[in-house]
Order: sequence, then structure tokens, then C-alpha cells
Amino acid sequence: MGSGITDADGHPVPVTVTAGEPAPVKVTADEPAPVTVVEGEAGPAPRVGIRLSPQAGELLWSCTPEAARELAAALLRAAEETENAPGERPVTVEAGELRRGDVRDGDRAMTVESARTDGSTVHVTWKSGAGRSWTQAYAADTAITLKRRLPEGR
Repeated sequence: MGSGITDADGHPVPVTVTAGEPAPVKVTADEPAPVTVVEGEAGPAPRVGIRLSPQAGELLWSCTPEAARELAAALLRAAEETENAPGERPVTVEAGELRRGDVRDGDRAMTVESARTDGSTVHVTWKSGAGRSWTQAYAADTAITLKRRLPEGR
């Protein structure tokens, strides 16, 4: 399975992330050689390496662990905003069809953490955007309007 990252033309871009390696060094003829570390001296701080390999060539980046965490947090926020963006129109499903990741339509974000059917009753555990969780019981045929529905299999 690929990373889901594509180039501007929609071609898949393999991504490799490495931990604890120093920044890659590339030297050209008109540049001085990289600094050599003498045994016993502190070397460069470990870095997180990111290699993107699109069809057009290879990109090598590195960053500090702190910057990697900031990037990961920014990507997570963007992913959540994208997933929680309102679709073209809400969809209504029966409570018995709810699945993890469904987001209820309304003023506050409520995401399905789990849904368990017990006879004709469905017990749905919701999680708020603030991280609070609670469980509500519905008749299996109760109509629930969703702002967003994840694709099957997620």
C-alpha cells in the first residue's frame, strides 16, 4: 500500500522517513568539504530524514526531532480539518448503520467512537471535539444525520 502522497500530476510519491541520522551531505566541486568529526568530539545532532522519490527526481530533507513533531502535529490538524469539513450535504443513516469515524451534523463536532447493537437498541459511544466521551442508546431505526461519513473499511 502506498503513502497516499502524490505529485502535482497525481502520480504516487514513495516517502521514506528515517530516525536519528545526520543531515545528508552533498558537496559540489566549488564548495568546501564537509566538516569531519574527530573521535571524542560531539557530532551533529541527530535528525529525522525525509526522502520523497517522485518520478522527476529525489528530494532529501532533514529536521530536528522537535521540528518533526511540529510537522506531524500540523499534518494531523490538517487531516482532521479536511475530514471534518462539511460535505456537499449531510447524509442520514439509521443508528444501526453507524460506524466508527462518522461525524454527527450539528453545532458541535461529535464523532462515533463505537456502535454496538443489542437487539433492537444501538449503543453509540460519541467523542466530542474536546475529547469528552459518552454513550447514548437509540432504537436501531432512529435516523441520525451525519456531516461526514468515512469510506467503508476505515
